[in-house]
Amino acid sequence: MTVLQGALADRDTWSASGHCPIEKTIAVVGTKSAMLLLREAYYGTRRFDDFARRAGITKAAASARLAELVDAGLLTKQPYREPGQRAREEYVLTEAGLDFMPVVWAMFEWGRKHLGGSPLRLTHRDCGAQTAVVLRCAGGHDVAPGELGVEVAEH
Repeated sequence: MTVLQGALADRDTWSASGHCPIEKTIAVVGTKSAMLLLREAYYGTRRFDDFARRAGITKAAASARLAELVDAGLLTKQPYREPGQRAREEYVLTEAGLDFMPVVWAMFEWGRKHLGGSPLRLTHRDCGAQTAVVLRCAGGHDVAPGELGVEVAEH
């Protein structure tokens, strides 16, 4: 269990509602289609029609979710032009989008472990070993769930 520390320890004196980073993140990416579009971006998809087809969603849903992901700063649009075609835009992950990647891969790993049925696994391309998403403190220590604390950051 995660331990609430300092001013957060007395749960009756504060509320996370409206301030919680989890709540704010879900507001941005809390739909199935948004997560599938991000998955596809991590797999290298860049073109609108490919996003809709590969995520298995309608073009209307893809358009709405991609616009939300752009507005949230996870994706950006970049112009491209095929020879003889009009100029178009493709979607590219931003730094914020790349920073979100461990969340998606943690969901991938949780699904493999607890829902099963997938032959897919994450590997380190250099050596081929299976990978894992871990919590690590700035001191370099892996942090187990029972060792995790939450506190108010000092400014």
